[in-house]
Amino acid sequence: MATVALTKETFDQTVQDNDTVIVDFWAEWCGPCRMFAPTFESVSEEHEDIVFAKVDTEDQQELAMQFGIRSIPTLMVFRDQIVLYAQPGALPEPAFRDLVGQVKAIDMDDVRAQMAAQNDHDHEEAHEHEPA
Repeated sequence: MATVALTKETFDQTVQDNDTVIVDFWAEWCGPCRMFAPTFESVSEEHEDIVFAKVDTEDQQELAMQFGIRSIPTLMVFRDQIVLYAQPGALPEPAFRDLVGQVKAIDMDDVRAQMAAQNDHDHEEAHEHEPA
C-alpha cells in the first residue's frame, strides 16, 4: 500500500478506521525527512494491513501542534487508536522494519489491561491526596 497524506480533516477518521497507522511528520525542507522517505515508502509496500501516512508539518501546522511535534521527522504509531510509539528522528531501515514488526506483535489486550491498571492507580493516588 502506498503512503497516504493526512490532513486535520482526515487524521482522526484514518486512525479510527484502521487497526494500525504509522505516521511520518515531515517537511519538504527537512533533509533527514527526505532521506527517510524512500525507507518509509518501501516498507509501506510490504505491509498491506498497515496504513503508512505522512503529515506535511508546513501544510498541516495545526495538526503538528496538536501532537506537540517539535522536531522532524517524527514517527508516531497508533494501534487500536492508542499511541504505541512517538519519537523524533529518522530510523535506519533495519530499525524501522524492526519497529513495524514489534508493533504487529504487540498483544493489545495486554496494553489495554496495563492502561486500565495505570488509570486505576492514578485514580487511587488522586483520592489519597484529597483533603479529608
